[in-house]
Amino acid sequence: MCARLFLALDLPAATRAAVAAWRDAALAGRDDLRTVPAPNLHVTLVFLGWTSVAGLSEISRAARGAAAGRVVPRLAAAGIAALPPRRPRLFALDLEDRNGRAADLHAALATGLQEAGLHDPGPRPFRPHVTLARVRGRARARVPDAPEPALEPFSADVLTLYRSDASRTGSRYTALERMTLGA
Repeated sequence: MCARLFLALDLPAATRAAVAAWRDAALAGRDDLRTVPAPNLHVTLVFLGWTSVAGLSEISRAARGAAAGRVVPRLAAAGIAALPPRRPRLFALDLEDRNGRAADLHAALATGLQEAGLHDPGPRPFRPHVTLARVRGRARARVPDAPEPALEPFSADVLTLYRSDASRTGSRYTALERMTLGA
C-alpha cells in the first residue's frame, strides 16, 4: 500500500491564524480559487510523493537523523507569489529564510532521505512558502491585489511527516509523526 507523503514545518498557531485571516481578506470573493484550510497551512520541506507505507519507520528514522541538532528556522513574510508565474496553479505566501536554516534543514532532509534510498530530490530548488489557494480547474487566475501581510517573523520548530489524501474538496493532511527541532 502506498500513500502521498511529505515533510513540512508547521506554522505556530498564532502565525497560522494570522496568515489565514489575512489570506481570507485578500482572496474574498474569488470564485476562481480554492483556499487551503487553515489547519493545512505549512511550509513543505520535502515532498516524497507516492511512497510505500511499509517504509514509514525508515523515513521517520532518516528524517530524525537529518533533523537532529538543527537550529530552528526563522521565517518572515515576503509577499504573494503566483506559481508558476505565467499560468498560476496556486498562490503562495513567499517566505524569507532569515537565517538560512530552513534551506539547511531542507538540504539535510533531502540528502538523508536520498542516502537511505527513500527520496530522489529532483532539480527543483527549495523555495520556502505557504500555499494559500489553488486555482480551480482551468481558470485563468490573476495575482491577488492585496497588501503585504502584517506578520511578525516567526520560528518554526515543529517538523511533521504528513500523509496527504486527495478528495473532491481538496487534500486532507494527517500528521503521522511530529518532531521538535532544537530539542
